Amino acid sequence: MMLPAGGLSFLPCRHHALIPSRCCETKSRKLCAFDVVPARRCRRRILRAQSEVRETTQPENVNGGRPGDVLENETNGSSVLFGEQNGTDPSRLWSNLGDDMKHEPGSVLGSAGLVAGTTVGAGILALPAVTDEAGFLASTLTIAAVCGFSIVTGLLVAEVNVNTMCELGSGGVSLVSMAERTLGKTGTRVASVTYVFLHYALLVAYISKGGGVVASFLQTPEWVGALAFNVTLGGVCYVANPRILDRINGALVGAVVISFLGLLGVAAGGVHVDALARSNWAAVPDTIPVVALAFVYHNIVPVIATNLEGDVSKVRTAIVGGSLVPLTMFVLWNGAILGSIDPNMMGDFQDPLDSLKASSATVGPLIESFSFLAIATSYIGFVLGLSDFLADALKLPSGAKQATPFAITLLPPFVLALTFRDVFFQALDAAGTYGVLVLFGIIPAVMTWSERYGGTTLSSVRIVPGGKPAILLVGGAASFVILREFLETVTGLF
Repeated sequence: MMLPAGGLSFLPCRHHALIPSRCCETKSRKLCAFDVVPARRCRRRILRAQSEVRETTQPENVNGGRPGDVLENETNGSSVLFGEQNGTDPSRLWSNLGDDMKHEPGSVLGSAGLVAGTTVGAGILALPAVTDEAGFLASTLTIAAVCGFSIVTGLLVAEVNVNTMCELGSGGVSLVSMAERTLGKTGTRVASVTYVFLHYALLVAYISKGGGVVASFLQTPEWVGALAFNVTLGGVCYVANPRILDRINGALVGAVVISFLGLLGVAAGGVHVDALARSNWAAVPDTIPVVALAFVYHNIVPVIATNLEGDVSKVRTAIVGGSLVPLTMFVLWNGAILGSIDPNMMGDFQDPLDSLKASSATVGPLIESFSFLAIATSYIGFVLGLSDFLADALKLPSGAKQATPFAITLLPPFVLALTFRDVFFQALDAAGTYGVLVLFGIIPAVMTWSERYGGTTLSSVRIVPGGKPAILLVGGAASFVILREFLETVTGLF
């Protein structure tokens, strides 16, 4: 349960729509402790409601409560988190309370880990192949630059998310809700279509690559491997309850880390210094879409903002700190793989991972294991994300898992993966260009611009500095990459 902190300008509540007539429409939610008005209606009424809350709870605080303590209100039996006595605003927007009404603040370290775990997925498998021609030095600077871009866009999403929670008075608002608030119905449609496209493109890539790994292990045709991969992991996502699924995913993530360290240690022993010194800056633009895809974590920013109680400082630390972990991993991974390949083989159109597997009987099983585990962790997250999105779009009851959204999630990408063989890199490139750079590049910039300068929404929190030039730079950079990739695909201009 989420209750307002005492020194806030707003009174957001996770379990209350703030509009009394809509309370009965919030399924499986409890009413909040205080009946307040929407922030967009009148700031004075909000402050008056806040003052009434303070007057009700102040005697408890005077009689021994300390700022930051969770105390019980004798009038209504609720729990509130008191702010500082000097009236200054606390850094968080509300207090997350457990069933026992005790304060349960989110962990910055845990949130940073969530960012890192979401980022490190199947995208890392494609990095050596797409950066092969550019070389290690050029690709390292590209990876660092894209990481910086990803951090900024993630902070833009967090900024709009926190302001949306303040205005709508509910935690855990989705990207679609943010687009609806800032961009209207047209923006919502664009965000929804892009969201579905991104998930389908990535699921096609995961089924294609994961099915190939399974087929190689079982010595069966590729379609059998793809079917086994999709049915097994998709079935686990559908049948397992959230607690069991969390344990399965946690075990897979731990196995990813172990296999990554083992593979890194083996590959690093054969690194060629001359291979690392090679650079081809003309090939850098072609690497950007897949590198951008590798740094995607933005879909869990609303979860982080809710877990950290809207504390902007903590959210910023989690996003920046969590992004530095995959940055380090990607650079080490790229250096170990590209540096282990014979320089005479560099530049041909062959996946460096395949070359490395053929060079050693020891490395091959490690690469196969790491590939399967990385794909499996990403696959689970995107299946759950898309199935939840479709369930919400179909207006299905929340709570129990429904077969229809899971079928719509799993069948189309499976058919496409079988129809178009070996589409792993093409699907990742399309997802990075027309999915990631639109949904998590252009749209966050446009939403922030509308919120800050449109004059139709409340914008009290600004996380990203730089004003209009910074927003234009982010949106312009994403638009340039998309336009270049489109012209290259259609006309072969580049």
